[in-house]
Amino acid sequence: MKILFAAPENAWAGFFHEIRRELPGHTFEAGGRFEVGTLGGFDVLIPTMSPVTRDALRSADRLRLIQQCGAGLEGVDLEAARERKIPVANVPTDISGNADSVAELGIYLLIGLSRDFRGMARSHRDRKVGEPMGRALKGKTVGIVGLGGIGRALVQRLRAFGVRLVGIKRRDPDKTREELGLDWAGRPEDLPDLLARSDYVVLALPLTAESREMIDGEAFSRMKEGAFIVNLSRGGLIHREALIGALASGKIAGAGLDVFWEEPPDPDDTLFRYNVLATPHIAGSTDISVRGIVEAVAENIRRIERGESPLYVKN
Repeated sequence: MKILFAAPENAWAGFFHEIRRELPGHTFEAGGRFEVGTLGGFDVLIPTMSPVTRDALRSADRLRLIQQCGAGLEGVDLEAARERKIPVANVPTDISGNADSVAELGIYLLIGLSRDFRGMARSHRDRKVGEPMGRALKGKTVGIVGLGGIGRALVQRLRAFGVRLVGIKRRDPDKTREELGLDWAGRPEDLPDLLARSDYVVLALPLTAESREMIDGEAFSRMKEGAFIVNLSRGGLIHREALIGALASGKIAGAGLDVFWEEPPDPDDTLFRYNVLATPHIAGSTDISVRGIVEAVAENIRRIERGESPLYVKN
């Protein structure tokens, strides 16, 4: 089968080379950019960050599977693919090691912000020791918006820090609260309550029409003075100008961002003048996560080859 990887071949920690080694009997082509041109002649599409539109799908003459190398499918027109009887599958974060890797990066961002990573750099530059004084996580409240695989992995790790844990879950928040031992849990409409409670707000939910720009000016106004926000999901969850305003005014003390509105972001973006600890969309790029994703993607490609239904179909 012929498989299109809609990205530069070195993107995503060498996934392209790993999957090609896993499936030596297939032909792989890297698109070189995060976009989908013609799909003619391809049996499988791995879209990565590339939009898969209704127009793009019109060129698919033998496409049998759209297989994401991760969980996010917000760029894929699921309905258009369904109409053409093309299954769209992802790799759930909790089966591949991805959720664990993303949660680990979330801890890094929380600690880096709490201990004043910029102040530490200044102290090294100015040959100072014993400063800056940071904030301890112990006793603080961490609000996790989204309690799927990533959110649950965060809860598991954060317990060791002695924090209070609150969260938002679309379905059965009371059941989730009891199951995870949270101090409080609510539904999406209870987001203002979570924002008011939290010293740290962590976004770990998919980008959908409902969640796009959910953290806007009003949301920032409800946050505690001097709180932090961490985004591990998609840039579009936060209103960009509202974030800059909240940072510039001191309403929030800082932001930890692994994802952005355009990727890669411009290193000269005015956003980076403020207290932003940024990582280049690497939360899931670890040895364990990439290996788990390769195995899941390869299994679905083999299933298609055998005429079987793929796993984790979303349309």
